Amino acid sequence: MLIGIGGVVTSHEAGMSVPDWPTSYGYNMFLFPVRYWHGGIFYEHTHRLFASLVGLLTVVLAVWLWIREPRSWLRWLGVGAVGAVMAQGVLGGLRVIWLKDDIGIIHATLAQCFFVLVTSIALFTSGHGVKLGRSMQIRCSLSRLRWLAVGGTFLILMQLILGATMRHQHAGLAIPDFPLAYGKLWPPTDAPFLERVNSRRMDVEQFKPITSSQIILQMAHRLVALSILLVVGGVAWKARRNLGASSLTAKLALAWSGIVCLQAAMGAATVWSNKAADVATAHVLLGSLSLSAGAVLCAGLVASPQNCSGVKDNPENATFGNQNPHNQRLDKPQQEHLADHDCATTGRT
Repeated sequence: MLIGIGGVVTSHEAGMSVPDWPTSYGYNMFLFPVRYWHGGIFYEHTHRLFASLVGLLTVVLAVWLWIREPRSWLRWLGVGAVGAVMAQGVLGGLRVIWLKDDIGIIHATLAQCFFVLVTSIALFTSGHGVKLGRSMQIRCSLSRLRWLAVGGTFLILMQLILGATMRHQHAGLAIPDFPLAYGKLWPPTDAPFLERVNSRRMDVEQFKPITSSQIILQMAHRLVALSILLVVGGVAWKARRNLGASSLTAKLALAWSGIVCLQAAMGAATVWSNKAADVATAHVLLGSLSLSAGAVLCAGLVASPQNCSGVKDNPENATFGNQNPHNQRLDKPQQEHLADHDCATTGRT
């Protein structure tokens, strides 16, 4: 929800509606009179209040983990979440004080990472993380599926950074059409072309002029989006082909692919709607959801046990029976002991 509110703030260009921090027009942030909550001030001040609430809840979560959680690595994840949310709040304040768009890009990126971190904590504290890993047991020959999923998740994170960079340049739509770009597969970026484009813009008083670097950045955003569609689609296809449509891995990969496709469609709608605030915000939210979905799938795949025994990719041969449930290689004494055990069992039968 907080990411959505932040997206609304950026989409409405309301980030500087409250020009001071940590106060709000000189008032204590928590005592700011409601009668002033209108327009861009409403968006920005609400964003600050929700951010404070999330920070408080994160501290409570970290304390609870430290008291009740036996796994030390999970307790330290809670500490990391507190550090991340504190850094996020400071970055948001510095963005207002220093008027630096670059800080806004870092602020937006850290928000996505914090969301993944909290999602991971929720996954493993609920017990579903361990169950997810166990239910995703995959064979060694399919270990490349893990790397493909990790690569797709990393691409989504890079895509979110590109998107944050575009949004915080405050240049509107550097490329106003889709799927082409100024009617071409690759638009020109020479000075005469940029001069013609900026002279025809109706929003020059609200946004900065379009530059060649902004056009190249948006084209890179589109190319990375295409790469993500191919990689995530490949994850879904490979999981279904090798593990079966009914497997949990295939179902999660298919859901991830669906979210990414919806995200791409919302990106196109952002261009076609001339960057309407609600559409652009939905695009941001779907980006966060696609990143967290990829992170959950990666967590399950990384935590899942592997069959690296050299057994062929036959699910019936995934283990050596109940005597060796972890599918470990047996040395000669162990093999003799197991053979004696089998003979004794056969004799009793």
